[in-house]
Amino acid sequence: MTLETQLKSAPVPYNPELAVDLLNRFEGQNARTRDLVAGMAGTSSYLRGLLQREADWFEAALKQEPSACFDGVLAAVDPEDAAGLGTALRIAKRRIALLLAACDLGGVWTLEQVTEHLTRFADFATDTALRAQIATLIARKKLPGCGPEDIEDCAGIVVLAMGKMGAYELNYSSDIDLIVLFDDERHSDENIDEVRMAFQRATRNLAKILSEVTADGYVFRTDLRLRPNPSVTPVCVPMDAAERYYESEGRTWERAAFIKARPCAGDIKAGAAFLQRITPFVWRRHLDFAAIQDAHDMRLRIREHKGLGGPIEISGHDMKLGRGGIREIEFFAQTQQLIAGGRDPELRCSGTLDALAGLARKGWVPEEVAENLTAAYRAHRTTEHRIQMLRDAQTHVMPTSEEGLAQVANLSGWGDVAGFLADQTARLQGVHDRIETLYSPVSNGETAQETVALDPALREQMDSWAALPALRSPRSVQIFERLRPEIERRIAGVKRPDFTLRQLDSFIRRLPAGVQLFSLFEVNPQILDLLLDICSTAPGLAQYLARNTGVFDAVLSGAFFGDLPDAEGYVKGAEAALSGVTDYEDALNTARRWQKEQHFRIGVLMLRRLAGLEEVERAYSDLATAVLRVLLPWIEGDIIRRYGRFEQQSVSILAMGKLGSRQMTASSDLDLILLYDVEGDMSDGRKGLSAPQYFARLTQAMIMALSSPMAEGELYEVDMRLRPSGRQGPVATSINGFAAYQRDEAWTWEHLALTRGRVVAGESAKVDAVRDTVISKERQPALVREDVAAMRARLAAAKGNRASVWEVKDIAGGILDIELIAQMVALLEGCDARDPRDQLAAAKDAEVAALAEVHRLLCTVQQAQRLVIEGRFDPDQLGTDGMGFVVGFAGFDSAKALQKEILAQCSHAEAVIARILAAE
Repeated sequence: MTLETQLKSAPVPYNPELAVDLLNRFEGQNARTRDLVAGMAGTSSYLRGLLQREADWFEAALKQEPSACFDGVLAAVDPEDAAGLGTALRIAKRRIALLLAACDLGGVWTLEQVTEHLTRFADFATDTALRAQIATLIARKKLPGCGPEDIEDCAGIVVLAMGKMGAYELNYSSDIDLIVLFDDERHSDENIDEVRMAFQRATRNLAKILSEVTADGYVFRTDLRLRPNPSVTPVCVPMDAAERYYESEGRTWERAAFIKARPCAGDIKAGAAFLQRITPFVWRRHLDFAAIQDAHDMRLRIREHKGLGGPIEISGHDMKLGRGGIREIEFFAQTQQLIAGGRDPELRCSGTLDALAGLARKGWVPEEVAENLTAAYRAHRTTEHRIQMLRDAQTHVMPTSEEGLAQVANLSGWGDVAGFLADQTARLQGVHDRIETLYSPVSNGETAQETVALDPALREQMDSWAALPALRSPRSVQIFERLRPEIERRIAGVKRPDFTLRQLDSFIRRLPAGVQLFSLFEVNPQILDLLLDICSTAPGLAQYLARNTGVFDAVLSGAFFGDLPDAEGYVKGAEAALSGVTDYEDALNTARRWQKEQHFRIGVLMLRRLAGLEEVERAYSDLATAVLRVLLPWIEGDIIRRYGRFEQQSVSILAMGKLGSRQMTASSDLDLILLYDVEGDMSDGRKGLSAPQYFARLTQAMIMALSSPMAEGELYEVDMRLRPSGRQGPVATSINGFAAYQRDEAWTWEHLALTRGRVVAGESAKVDAVRDTVISKERQPALVREDVAAMRARLAAAKGNRASVWEVKDIAGGILDIELIAQMVALLEGCDARDPRDQLAAAKDAEVAALAEVHRLLCTVQQAQRLVIEGRFDPDQLGTDGMGFVVGFAGFDSAKALQKEILAQCSHAEAVIARILAAE
């Protein structure tokens, strides 16, 4: 469809005296076209001038489809006509401006289509002008080492579009913000100085071609000041220097600016690679709530500098920088992106509207808020365009005269000027009110103002924090002082304020810095609630948090308090976390971050009674399994890189103990055996190894990958003592050797342990076959019972005095004793189950089968103990809330009642065990 047939509306009213000449010119056009011409010419002096200069072209344009007309304007520019390029681009700009005005005012294109086409023209003009400069330099031998073939990618120079141009959001009379870089590694050291000077010259000429005002007008006002240190750096900066600057000196506003950055001209590939390299500068690994204060400070500085404070009055109001204006919405979206975009790449979109939609979709912004801000943004930008259409001025300020306001209202389709002004006021005020809450300090209504009677000794303890690293910076002190009344109020409300503050004190003292975390608490009071809940209930979890404060990020995920994933869900989560990672060390650190967040989530759901015993056991175990399964290819890949591989090889990680039976606790280590199957004598690497050497290195690499302290801590402690021959045997065993050992040499206790064995990563078929053979083997029950009794006696002797009632693993008749019997049942009955409770269910003796319930009670107590305290469980080390959690998680009303039940059940279990082991 042609432009004239797509016209829907025209601005009204207008001054007919100003449009009479053009109306006569377009007398033969249809009514909608005449209305559009009359509105443009009779309202805007700039549009009237464009119509007068380009009347013939516009008449022809009306007969074309708008997009085809746009493409035709670009095609008319001859990029090889260096002398006439400036004039050609200026003529193209006039025509593009006229086409966009017609499509905008005539309702043919949406706001997004208008800004996109304007940006596409800016890209075209910038790239065409740059290529002309590079071609000239090469032709004149001013770029040493470069020939005609280098024109294709402009010899390594690239222009980054920033701001609205980068986001395809240019406004009607926009300037363009550019950063010009060049790939200094592409050029030899002996030529680099001459190349640098040539690129600076090309950049200055580029800016001149675009921004110089001539008799034909200008193309785009060009701003190069967003480059690093613009007061001291040249207009074209080497990429290496720029990268170092952003890594060491880059500020928050520059991070926000790079959200919209994209290469638009020259060596696009090199520009994209540069942006990829500075990704860690723009997008922080953890949720970046300190960015909120930075954004707030920027807003206040802009207001102060521009004098934009005070109530909203439309006359003279700055639609971009003023209260409730365009910049407010952009800051809102960019701040939220900076907070969360490091964790979620889907939020790294450049467009403001795309960002708002993504933030709503991910739950960072309420849907209603996103919809309202989106509507306001479109309306603000439309008004901005109308202001600029009046005189092609780079302004966002509403006119102050009645005539000027009426012109903007008329171009906006309003005949009622008062109604237009009221509509603008309401929308600006609504945006301001919504966004201001983002930057407000945390508040809890009237309760935050209550007087708190906190013990003076506790206040003195909090005062001592002033000397800690967490409160080293003035900014962290400022945020903490805003938080302190709320912290004191909440601590005063718990059962044991002294105990809770002691745990919080330990947490604060471990922090290397406080700005990010205090900012997180200020913006999300529910996170502060969770921390204090953990401090009052689970000092062990509080210590874990102090070592891994980044796990708080996960709490803000919409799914944090939902159902825990199943085994496959954890594997998919681990794979997603490592997708896009290419470096081995990065993979290990990424796995650590992800595992710690998931580990923390399981503990919190347990603490809040949202997950029970079996669910927690499975979750801890499936999490560890996912880590092993996803990291094994990385570990193997690193070994292959160093030592090559065999013609045929496979690896199996056999999990024993609690991981094998899927009954891990918060503090469980991993009992692992690494088995391999291989063909060939030596690996094919430059440093070839025999199979035992090769897989020993692989096993050591696995242990290091899991347990070595790195930037993100460690994953798990690894115990390899259950391998064949224990500490005396090789750390890796061939599957054939493992099968032979289990058949001919293994002790009964090793067969007992194997009942819980499960392949968690790598090939499983051959290992499962060995296990099945061991378990299905016919045995003499009396000999098995005798071996189990002897082993139980040795364990008891090794422990010395019998454990206290709360040491539910080691107490007589406790977890360890019951699991020995469960494994014995599995061997005698040929039971394939790995879970001790399922193994007990296979017993023919009803009293033995009933030990599963005793085991469940004791495991419930143990699971709670391991969550709330690290190391040996001592009730005296716990506060009232912590012991209350252990008791409540086990389903009891008091510690005394739980203690009585543990003693009774374990006494009964011990009697049953003694009977079954003494049986003929």
